[in-house]
Amino acid sequence: MCFFVGLIPTLLYHFGFTFIAISWMPITMLGTAVAFIVGFKNNASYDRLWEARQIYGAIVNESRSFAVKARDFNGGKKSTFTELLFNRHFAWLTFLRYQLRESRKWETLDEPRYQEYLKNAYVIPERQEDLASSVMGFLSERELSYLLPKANRASQLLAMQSETINTLHREGALSDFQQIQLQKSIDNLYEQQGKAERIKNFPYPRNFSSITTYLLYLFVYAMPFGLLKEFDDLGTGTFMEGWTIYFIIPFTTIVGWTYITLNAVGDSSINPFEGSANDVPITHISQMIEMDMKQMLDMEGTLLPKPVEALNNILM
Repeated sequence: MCFFVGLIPTLLYHFGFTFIAISWMPITMLGTAVAFIVGFKNNASYDRLWEARQIYGAIVNESRSFAVKARDFNGGKKSTFTELLFNRHFAWLTFLRYQLRESRKWETLDEPRYQEYLKNAYVIPERQEDLASSVMGFLSERELSYLLPKANRASQLLAMQSETINTLHREGALSDFQQIQLQKSIDNLYEQQGKAERIKNFPYPRNFSSITTYLLYLFVYAMPFGLLKEFDDLGTGTFMEGWTIYFIIPFTTIVGWTYITLNAVGDSSINPFEGSANDVPITHISQMIEMDMKQMLDMEGTLLPKPVEALNNILM
């Protein structure tokens, strides 16, 4: 596109339509403004991505802490309640990642520019496997039938965990201190879930995104018109006179491509949970947590989840 944006004004100018040339000064001012606003957008995009990664880092840490406390406070590795709390936590991780992979109108994963890597053996697990199939190994039929109709299954599952912990406390299986520690973990998991949902459900503000796009393309289309006179004057008095105007074509192509690509970089990471190539690999992290927790119960072999493998150097 940028090649033709530079080619058409150059040919028109060369063949006598010199009135299309405009001053370079307003183009310079517009380009400076676009550089600032694209930089602002990319910083905001990176902040959303980095916060999302911090959230899942906190989930990893809190999951390990919760697992150790659930195991040691409830009679050790062979306790029925330990396995119950562990399995429900695996189900919570599954519900959460499925909720975060749901499509939103403002997300960009289904746009044509992302279809190339989606076709090349790239798989988003949450779009390929049914939720009920993914979670049924962790929950009883009664729990599954209760949770699946809920709007926010992850939140309801944490509420079930809290209820079980309080029941154990009332029955004397947990001391006051142990109950408080386990409830603290539930509270922290709720907090991290809420932070993830905030990023998922609140897009980058459309007004900032729209003005960036409008100004960017206005600059790219106007740039060659501001360069016409400048590049034409470069050849005055030399053997290149009349031909230096054609340097506008590669110059416009490179500069225009740079601005458009920088804008696309921001778009590619502005929704860090949708499942694009640059997003947080929440499927991999969830299965890593499951593996860590199962190994705390000395599970091995086929009882451990199959590791998520990178496809085309992309890890989900």
